[in-house]
Amino acid sequence: MSYRFISILKNLSSITTGSGIQTRSATYMPRPVTVIHGVLTNAVKKVMDAMNAPVYLETYNIEGKNMNHFPREVVDSIRKNKVCLNGRVNNSLCGGSRKELDLFASLVNCFNLNGQPSRYKNVDIVVVIENTKGECAGREHEVVPGVIQSFQVTMTKFWSDRIAKYAFEYARLSNRKKVTAVHSKGKDEKLADVFFLESCQEVAKMYPNITYNEIGINNCCLQLVEKPEQFDVIVTPNLYGNIIANIAAGVSGGANGDIMPGGSFGAEYAIFEQVGSVENHKNPVALLFSSVMMLRHLLLPLFADRLETAVKRVVSERKCGNSNTTTQEVVDAVIANLD
Repeated sequence: MSYRFISILKNLSSITTGSGIQTRSATYMPRPVTVIHGVLTNAVKKVMDAMNAPVYLETYNIEGKNMNHFPREVVDSIRKNKVCLNGRVNNSLCGGSRKELDLFASLVNCFNLNGQPSRYKNVDIVVVIENTKGECAGREHEVVPGVIQSFQVTMTKFWSDRIAKYAFEYARLSNRKKVTAVHSKGKDEKLADVFFLESCQEVAKMYPNITYNEIGINNCCLQLVEKPEQFDVIVTPNLYGNIIANIAAGVSGGANGDIMPGGSFGAEYAIFEQVGSVENHKNPVALLFSSVMMLRHLLLPLFADRLETAVKRVVSERKCGNSNTTTQEVVDAVIANLD
């Protein structure tokens, strides 16, 4: 897996706003990371400590579910540290916080691993989802008891250009060969999807070495279960993103999110988290793979490689995923496989 988010976001600077993108030093100084505590974050901390990773975990406990915003002290910590590890497996990133931090891109990596049962081979799909607008905007209120009204701006030129540019730049820097744009095709085609496709087509011309194609959402779901290895990078508006990501996770062998890492990214901030449609309270593998992504984002590639190699060994030896395997047993196995 190759994750080079810093370079991607630098190349997006021409279409982002604000004071600019901060560069990071490559020296191994301790890096502060905001951690939203969950049942699996202690497992990550134990592994980080075992390999002496130069990160300082600034941990926050958040109570409750279905919040639209993180508490102010958590948001302030993310703004300060720029990087966050979200361990709340029962509640992904809050919609309001996505908007507040302008985390416009959600990324999920779904891939085969030795030791992970799957009917398919050679699956390695990255799903890039527009993360802040449309159905993810979180603009709604209760008009009268029992009636919810939702407001949304589905897509603009700026937003569609930005997510298209992110997907192609990710593909280029990760040595991927194809980007597929997913849309609603046919007589029910939405105007916003036309807008989105126009941006993808324009950006594709800037990347002649990357194959670009388009596919309707219905056919995309069919092709994912018939021949998933044909996909490389998929870019989509948020309306279809979770559907596609969950199918891709299932065909790659991680139907419950046990091994699917991901995160949400913007021009300044990055939040890494486990991805999955089912709550996972025991298996830390997905969060450890997300930590690999985080270490690469922090420009700590040697530590990222060590952790990735160790986790892959544990999965290949089938020391995780068993309902009888405890979190501590997985942690011990990962630590024992650290080079």
